[in-house]
Amino acid sequence: QVQLVESGGGLVQAGGSLRLSCAASGRTISTSGMGWFRQAPGKEREFVAAISWSGGTTLYADFVKGRATISRDNAKNTVYLQMNSLKPEDTAVYYCAGTLLPVAVGSGSRYNYWGQGTQVTVSS
Repeated sequence: QVQLVESGGGLVQAGGSLRLSCAASGRTISTSGMGWFRQAPGKEREFVAAISWSGGTTLYADFVKGRATISRDNAKNTVYLQMNSLKPEDTAVYYCAGTLLPVAVGSGSRYNYWGQGTQVTVSS
């Protein structure tokens, strides 16, 4: 059983940056593809970014390309999402998720475990 705990969310002004972290416990995630998703009030959950087990492959949603970087440190059992040039429309709860597949996956249905989320609020 893997537990994921996100941190690093908060209130930031438009144009600012945040680095989200996702710490895993219970077992190693070093063989798992990992991803970040978000859900804004009244909207469906959407894919943000994903990374393969080795970090060699990454995927990004079009709305964050060029503004976000997903990375991982398997020794620390942790995944990160660096977000720059934040916009008010980036306001959402951000969730970390893991899949039993070793690849980067964009579909939420392929993920097997989820964190509780961390709130990101971007003010204009």
